[in-house]
Amino acid sequence: QVQLVESGGGLVQPGGSLRLSCAVSGSIASIYNMGWYRQTPGEQRELVASIIGSGDRTNYADSVKGRFTISRDNAKNTVFLQMNSLEPEDTAVYSCNIRGDARVGGTILQFNSWGQGTQVTVSS
Repeated sequence: QVQLVESGGGLVQPGGSLRLSCAVSGSIASIYNMGWYRQTPGEQRELVASIIGSGDRTNYADSVKGRFTISRDNAKNTVFLQMNSLEPEDTAVYSCNIRGDARVGGTILQFNSWGQGTQVTVSS
């Protein structure tokens, strides 16, 4: 069974920084995509940043380019989101999403798992 555990959310003033982390546990064979999404009440969930494969390819929403950085620790199956120069518009519940292959009962099965979500609030 694959589980994702997020940490790092909280309250920060405009211009401040936060670092989110999402650790994957379970019998992981490979990970091919890790991403961070965010959602506010009444809005659709949007992709904030994603990292593909071993980390050579990254993708960012236009609204966070130059301020947020996604990275991964392959040895620990963990993905991070460093958020700098935070703005009130960044306030949302942030969730990680990880897709890959897991070993289940001697076979390899694909998984597409979500973290529990962590609140990020940017306010003075």
